[in-house]
Amino acid sequence: MIRNYLKIAWRNLWRNKFFSSINILGLGLGMACSILIMLWVQNELSMNAFHANGARLYIVTERQYYDGKVHGQYAVPGVLANELKRQIPDIQCASQWGFNNDNTFQVDDKIIKLNGNFADSDFFKMFSFPLLQGNAVTALNTPVSMAISHKMANEFFGSAQAAMGKNIRYNNSKDFKVTAVFEDVPHNSSLQFDYLINWPSFLKENDWAKQWGNNGPNAFVMLYPGAKGELVDKKITRFLDKLNKEQNKAFREQLGLQKVSDVYLYSHFGDNGRPDSGQIEYVHLFSFVAVLIMLIACINFMNLTTARSVKRAKEIGVRKVVGALRPVLIRQFIGEAIMLTFIALVIAILLVIVLLPVFNTITQKQIDYPFANYRFWIGMLLLTLITGFISGSYPALFLSAFKPVSVLKGTLKLSSGSAWFRKGLVVFQFGLSILLIVGTIVISKQVNYIQSKDLGYDRENLLYVPIEGDLAKNYNIFKNEAMNMPGIMDVSRMSDAPINFGSTTGGVNWEGKDPNVNIEFTQVSVGYDFTKTMKLQLVAGRDYSRDFATDSLAYIINEAALKRIGYKDPINKPFTMWGKKGKIIGVLKDFHFNSLKEQIQPLVVRLGDTVHYGNILVRTKSGQTQQAVATLEKLCKELNPKFTFTYYFTDKEYQKLYNDEQVVGKLSKTFAFLAIFISCLGLLGLAMFTAEQRVKEIGIRKVLGASVSSLFGLLSTEFIILVGIALLIASPLAWYFMNEWLKAYTYRTDIDWWVFALAAVLSILIALVTVSFQAAKSALMNPVKSLRSE
Repeated sequence: MIRNYLKIAWRNLWRNKFFSSINILGLGLGMACSILIMLWVQNELSMNAFHANGARLYIVTERQYYDGKVHGQYAVPGVLANELKRQIPDIQCASQWGFNNDNTFQVDDKIIKLNGNFADSDFFKMFSFPLLQGNAVTALNTPVSMAISHKMANEFFGSAQAAMGKNIRYNNSKDFKVTAVFEDVPHNSSLQFDYLINWPSFLKENDWAKQWGNNGPNAFVMLYPGAKGELVDKKITRFLDKLNKEQNKAFREQLGLQKVSDVYLYSHFGDNGRPDSGQIEYVHLFSFVAVLIMLIACINFMNLTTARSVKRAKEIGVRKVVGALRPVLIRQFIGEAIMLTFIALVIAILLVIVLLPVFNTITQKQIDYPFANYRFWIGMLLLTLITGFISGSYPALFLSAFKPVSVLKGTLKLSSGSAWFRKGLVVFQFGLSILLIVGTIVISKQVNYIQSKDLGYDRENLLYVPIEGDLAKNYNIFKNEAMNMPGIMDVSRMSDAPINFGSTTGGVNWEGKDPNVNIEFTQVSVGYDFTKTMKLQLVAGRDYSRDFATDSLAYIINEAALKRIGYKDPINKPFTMWGKKGKIIGVLKDFHFNSLKEQIQPLVVRLGDTVHYGNILVRTKSGQTQQAVATLEKLCKELNPKFTFTYYFTDKEYQKLYNDEQVVGKLSKTFAFLAIFISCLGLLGLAMFTAEQRVKEIGIRKVLGASVSSLFGLLSTEFIILVGIALLIASPLAWYFMNEWLKAYTYRTDIDWWVFALAAVLSILIALVTVSFQAAKSALMNPVKSLRSE
């Protein structure tokens, strides 16, 4: 019997090649999209999930209270981890972590710049980064200890074994001894590093990190088996009360815990100072998109199968007459749907093989082909069965309900209810497509808004060079030489990168300040000509100048800071930061120095022309950037020969701040196009069926004098009306969802009326183009053929 069912299914598939092809192609595309999204979601959910002690691993968070608001962060004091381990019995291991950056290493004549970090001796006992050489206890237990990756060991020494015990020169200032070699960090780790250096080495070079009032590094803890994270979270809430003497009633610091496995997905802090969102939003978004696309593909199947039901009416009637029960017919039709879905799965997997490299490029991931994983095939089996069952359920119920008497008499007529159901499915299908169209347009608008927004400074033709090695002491020589080189307009320096001012403080004071109110200020140290090099605008006062010896104790603030300070005429008014009393000499027009997701914060700029860290800013002349880079490289090799020349273009680094948005924009365009294409396949099939059902009506109309244009309108209008209804239903939903998405941005684009007008025009044009060929073909058909008696 099963063999007989398969034969019938194959014959029906072969007899209706075009409709079967539409069904299979639509399902195949839908499944391919869903598989790609599933692989991406699986990759996102696997981040940090490989640690053997994952259930006991936590990162410490800190909540700070400024100006009546709560701010959450991962930055904590640099001596917190060991103190937590010493005082909290539930904590088995603890490690500080920071700062992740590029540094220069040298062995003999080989000089390489690599990215790494500092960590405590407990680190390898906590995290599952396998050691190829050395052991977790001694890997980072001395001030000169250094653990390096397998890749780094091969680069310098040829093998992991050969690297053990060897010295590596760090930043041309200190030698470290290789005490462990770890396997290269996997891509599904949010902690990425090529080397780790003992944390006390960092503290020795950075006294500020030893102070309880300063934050910056991260802290990780591992609890003892059986310890409850919720209870430890409560225990450490007020841990800093006695340790940080700078706290007052207005400024309170509270600690908390977050599982390491949740850090990647939940890294954005909410209004309560706790991490509550982040990458998980995109996981939910694209999971939703995958379901939408599969629904659209399934609706295609339902529509086309029920539309073609008249073709199988006699078969069903004969089967019922000879004793076939309705449950048997239902199983048969669902089985046929599953068979078609299996064929579609084969096409989908072939598409995944072809498209996965492109998908990886778009998403900036390294997702591997999952074909060796048995879980993948179990998932594919479930996807096939569920898709086949959903897409085949209604047609099976519909076809199996035919009455044999009506069928065999030739008086079968499809009910108006089935026609309305098919129309409802078309409306639902195009409604989902319109949701994706509007979403794509709004996301593209926001990405374009971010890329083109005036930040208050000119990020074009602006590059920065990290200050390292001898560049710190040779900065003045560098600046003087560079200013005489072709293509260079201005040179200055700053403690941060121009796209991200990361240091904040509450240690500020001024005349009339309420002692019970603590306000958080962003602070940055800069060199002379900073304002000119960045092309910032002064709304009052002046820039730093060598003509004023007192400028070492002078401050420049932005408009947001002036608003919080409250001075009517701020120039030469007293201002104190970190106990250093000075005066305000200038006010900068507000500019964006962090993500557009954040409000412009109060900013204090201080003079730091002699600091030994940060970046050198270089403003190049338009059209001469490459020439300027070449001369800067030559200059750096002369002044800083032990370091490779490194530079960053500000505009490119700014774009990297919004990688997620750009990826979402590209994916939304791709999936919206595929959703519309799948919808159009179904619409084309329905248009062909409608024209086929009305072939004699069209012939009679032509005989009676109907024009080709009127017949074209007759066949097209019905589908255009359905798309219009879909637009009316989907538009308010699209506005709601996209408005919620935009709320993540303090500075965002508007959802203009033309977005929906454009979505309407696109939807109607797409539908019109889809049905036009079949409508025109039917309208031009010779009426003699259509009216000829069978």
